[in-house]
Amino acid sequence: MLPFKTLIETDKSLKLPVYQQIANRLIGLIQEGILKPGLFLPGSRILAEQLALHRKTVIAAYEELISQDWLVAVPRKGVMVAANLPVIRPRSFRKTVSPYGSEAAFAFHAVPTVPVPLPPPTTGNPLVVNDGFPDARLAPLSAWVRECRSVIESPRYYKLLMYGDATGSEALRREMQTYLTNTRGLSITIDNVMITRGAQMAIYLAAAMIIKKDDYVIVGSPNYFFADLCFEQLGARLIHVPVDEDGIDVAAIEQLCSSRKIKMLYLVTHHHHPTTVTLSAARRMKLLEVIRKYKLPVIEDDYDYDFHYSSAPILPLASADHGGNVIYIGSFTKSLGLSIRIGFMIAPVDFIAGSASLRRLMDLRGDNLTEQALANLLADGTIERHLKKSNKIYRERRDLLCGLLQSRLGDAVQFTVPAGGMAIWLRFSKKISLKKLSEKASRMGMRITSGEQYHYGTTSQNGIRFGFASLNNKEIAEAVAILEKLVK
Repeated sequence: MLPFKTLIETDKSLKLPVYQQIANRLIGLIQEGILKPGLFLPGSRILAEQLALHRKTVIAAYEELISQDWLVAVPRKGVMVAANLPVIRPRSFRKTVSPYGSEAAFAFHAVPTVPVPLPPPTTGNPLVVNDGFPDARLAPLSAWVRECRSVIESPRYYKLLMYGDATGSEALRREMQTYLTNTRGLSITIDNVMITRGAQMAIYLAAAMIIKKDDYVIVGSPNYFFADLCFEQLGARLIHVPVDEDGIDVAAIEQLCSSRKIKMLYLVTHHHHPTTVTLSAARRMKLLEVIRKYKLPVIEDDYDYDFHYSSAPILPLASADHGGNVIYIGSFTKSLGLSIRIGFMIAPVDFIAGSASLRRLMDLRGDNLTEQALANLLADGTIERHLKKSNKIYRERRDLLCGLLQSRLGDAVQFTVPAGGMAIWLRFSKKISLKKLSEKASRMGMRITSGEQYHYGTTSQNGIRFGFASLNNKEIAEAVAILEKLVK
């Protein structure tokens, strides 16, 4: 309810009757757009109490406005501002203008952005080829609901609800310590673990702790575009180093470190975004030497390490002797396929403490309910079982897609079968315009990106990430059939 006590002021010392003062002020509020057509006004008794007046005075004001067609009496509901307001003289009714227009009246910082073009939705239920997301239909939803209910019904829930640490819940950090030790070979304590709202928050926090304006930061070419945008927002000067079939060029990184002050390196060691390649073992060993020699801070983004199909994964840089220079970042959002935002950062204890202090400036603590529920699912083995099942299904989908692409599209596309992850880096013949292909696909009932975001700051490879994990076998076949029609 609007604060009528402050909106309507009356003065009994005036010659104009009080009920008329109320009526005039209500007309003014209607003209100003504060009281909109169709809005029910408070009952006469309630408004009289707010204005400290006799109820009959308010009733007289309402009756006056009803007679002038400003208000309408609705049986058993009350008094409503008329939908069709009375005709009044020109200029006497000020047109309602929202103070929130399309542009701010003040200056503010521009944030770098990249268009992520997906064609407009087609009619019906379009087929969507995404960047490489999990299949939400496989998500352990029943187990998730069960654990959330268990947490809510716990006698301790009121404490979980009201309190929390910026590094995340202790229960989840303990489970994460065990999980990452067993799956990635990390040697860490609970104090090395911080829970974040997705991996993107962890990337931003880590970079903000390191980067200052005009600092040099090495990234891949091409690279995960949201990471590039993040570093540029912080004022960094990006140096793009080529990425080939063996990952980022470590020799080029070493040469840059020897010739200028490099403040940070960002890389994706497994299933590089966007190309899906994995950094080779030989390059990892050499990169570790460079990291230790130059005391080079590294953000190792390992967003979908849990999905490997062809062979045993190479352990991340964070599991080796890096001299305390690697900040390891990952995500459970990709692993679970649920609409939850849980990422993590692994770093030296003092860096975690500093990152937590920075996080409090924008987000006092995490989601205690979500974090406790995930801790329970890790502890009882639900996550491990889900990942095992998902890996089997995603591998079958990868193999099906690769086979169809080879047999149906032929020389129109080039790709390498990825060892893991949830997408294929699909490069098209230079004769094919991905923008036009995307637009035509939309008209045929499939949404697929034009790939512009993948060459942000670098030369276009005329490629897109074809996410296969979220599509079942029938949908994969339909998607390839549409592409076949478009390219041939």
